[in-house]
Amino acid sequence: MNSRAVVVTGMGVVAPHGDSITALFEALMLGRSAIRPVFPELPKPAAAATAAFDASRWFTKLQLAGVDRVSQLAVAAAELAMQDAGAAGTVEPERIGVFAGCGMGGAAALEAAYRSGNTQSGGSGRVPPLTIPAFMPNAPAAHVAMRQGVHGPVLTYSVACASSSLAIAEAAKAVQRGDVDLAIAGGSEALIVPGVVMAWQAMQTLASFAPGEAADAVRPFAADRSGFALGEGAAFIVLESADRAKARGAKSYATLEGWGSSCDATHLTKPDAPGQARALRQALKMADLAPRDVDYCNAHGTATRIGDEVEAKALAEVWGTDIDALKVSSTKALHGHLLGAAGAIEAVITVMALYKQRLPPNAHCVTPDPACALNLVLEPSYNAPNIQSAISNSFAFGGTNSVLLFKR
Repeated sequence: MNSRAVVVTGMGVVAPHGDSITALFEALMLGRSAIRPVFPELPKPAAAATAAFDASRWFTKLQLAGVDRVSQLAVAAAELAMQDAGAAGTVEPERIGVFAGCGMGGAAALEAAYRSGNTQSGGSGRVPPLTIPAFMPNAPAAHVAMRQGVHGPVLTYSVACASSSLAIAEAAKAVQRGDVDLAIAGGSEALIVPGVVMAWQAMQTLASFAPGEAADAVRPFAADRSGFALGEGAAFIVLESADRAKARGAKSYATLEGWGSSCDATHLTKPDAPGQARALRQALKMADLAPRDVDYCNAHGTATRIGDEVEAKALAEVWGTDIDALKVSSTKALHGHLLGAAGAIEAVITVMALYKQRLPPNAHCVTPDPACALNLVLEPSYNAPNIQSAISNSFAFGGTNSVLLFKR
């Protein structure tokens, strides 16, 4: 391990499968889906993965004024990560940074403002005065900073589905450069409100399902895939230099060996295999690894017709004849697509796969699409005792691609 190595010393989640990283990982290993029907009043059936969250555990009633759910989730997940790292009080406040991803901000606050302000639909005509600070995308990072007493850089990355993956990469750069001694990095998203769900339905990207079949609706890389389901939650990791972690006796889940970022620059919503391949190659080059050295890929895998095929092509382009040796799964089939928080929760899952030497399944894929010729993990509770390196892919609307490469 080189002296500039960046390690993960703590992780915290508030996810559709709970607020324990172990409970989350075990649920995924068993293929348990958290996707359920939502908003029966909508014209078209909808499903999502929501998080059971008790805000009173983390906030007083007075503290909750003007704090949207997206920030509440972030505060809880970041606190859990800091507790897991045992890092409180070990760093001067100005030497800590918060690097947070958030795609769309406080959707609940914004929707409530529209409903309250619209008198024609029964609203009072009065918009809550704290609506703006509640829904601004940098609110989660700001609330995490206030809760943790962070006086260093507090930055928000809003890059659609790549937001929190890029936030983690930027945090690792700051640790590596010595800008901060400790980084709290991750993301949060809470978009399960009727207006947002209907907007995604209008894009025809959400999975269709028959009554009673919502839990199995998302089928990444399957021949019969029809799209994703939204999820909500937050995930944060604590990053430090390997030397600092060793000096304070902290555990290390994994090393963040490399990362890559690129832009397709071709289309706002249609992905591009060469663009994704550039990010993959960057991560491999930084980690000084050949494709055959990477054992597992937590795929972006949104279960859209185009997206899965393009990602499979990008992996095949980079891995070449070694593609069959790469185990692949997308966990969005089980926890939904957390958009701005997707990269963070999937980074946690990837790290846990290395740490536990087990791989989560690519659930609900009965018949893999021949156009997505990947070595999919199809069985639950897959033991992988020899895996050493793994990647987590996040490929966003806007054409931004982010890849994180972790090593055991």
